[in-house]
Amino acid sequence: MKSVYLDNAATTPMLPEVIEVIQQSMQTNFGNPSSIHQHGRKAKAAVETARKSIAKHFNVSSSEIIFTAGGTEADNLILFNAVLNLGVERIITSKIEHHAVLNTVQFLEEKHNLVVDYVKVNEEGAVSMESLGDLLNKSKKKTLVSLMYVNNEIGNLLSIEEVVALCKEHEAYFHSDTVQAIGHYDIDLQKTQIDFITASAHKFHGPKGVGFAYFKKGIGILPMLHGGEQEKGARSSTENVHSIVGMEKALTIAFENLQKDKKYIFGLKEYFTKKIKEVIPNIRVNGESIEKTSYTIVNIQFPLEDKMLLFNLDLSGIAVSGGSACQSGSSKGSHVLREFLSEKEEKKTSIRFSFSKLNTIKEIDYTINQLKRLLK
Repeated sequence: MKSVYLDNAATTPMLPEVIEVIQQSMQTNFGNPSSIHQHGRKAKAAVETARKSIAKHFNVSSSEIIFTAGGTEADNLILFNAVLNLGVERIITSKIEHHAVLNTVQFLEEKHNLVVDYVKVNEEGAVSMESLGDLLNKSKKKTLVSLMYVNNEIGNLLSIEEVVALCKEHEAYFHSDTVQAIGHYDIDLQKTQIDFITASAHKFHGPKGVGFAYFKKGIGILPMLHGGEQEKGARSSTENVHSIVGMEKALTIAFENLQKDKKYIFGLKEYFTKKIKEVIPNIRVNGESIEKTSYTIVNIQFPLEDKMLLFNLDLSGIAVSGGSACQSGSSKGSHVLREFLSEKEEKKTSIRFSFSKLNTIKEIDYTINQLKRLLK
């Protein structure tokens, strides 16, 4: 059976070069980075070399990068620090954020007397800058704005420069869940002064179970995990040396080929969107136009409700998603689509197709033909 993987927003296949680097590290670099002997020093050097390389991609200091077990932990570390360490009394976010942010904010609201305000989104799921400005004007409480760079379900891109300017004007901290952006967009944190960002290696062809949080210089970090002094005291736990080395390799490859890969992947997305509109009438793209969204993601709403479509595509060898993979076992539907679609439109079947440089036009053609067959 043919196998087509179009769920790259959920996770990406590891590149052979990344697997090779991890394998080499596992074979030759087994020391604990906290040990003072030569094996420990070698492991520590590998971690710090990777940290410096990663920091360089974002034009920041290596001391501003904290390694974590992924994007969810990084989001939690930042949000908890905002409230418990920096004295933030209010968080402004949106209801279309990843649950790593939404659920954490709700927990902090319940347990720490936090005020939470939600910005409005328009009929295409785009965050309203007017609404954000109004909310920032509404209160003088110490505030953190938390808005994702790329929406993981519909691919909408945040007006990041506008948010930075508004936060600076109102002296608010700005955290952006950049998990879907890292490795896909060039982010210079000296030019675009976001206070906190997050990354997860498996979104850019690296290993699962490793990521990082960026804390702007001068912001102290209160650890969530206690028991050691790893990560400069910010995160106790022996560093995941091999995965950190693999993450650095994946990120380096991503930035070396960024423009070429971006052009190629957008071509796949454009071709897919054009072809599906030709063979299946009355579909719509959820979110903003394909030019205004991430080049890796398109969310298609079909003109009917077909609860078996995902399953039948899987039987045809096509891997796609109805929304966030983290919520794939949920029967509640998409919290993102619910925010801007009518009740009638929300009931129709929507599928997220997400692409990588490993996909081909032949795979797109096969997917279109199977969709045509299944929906005829």
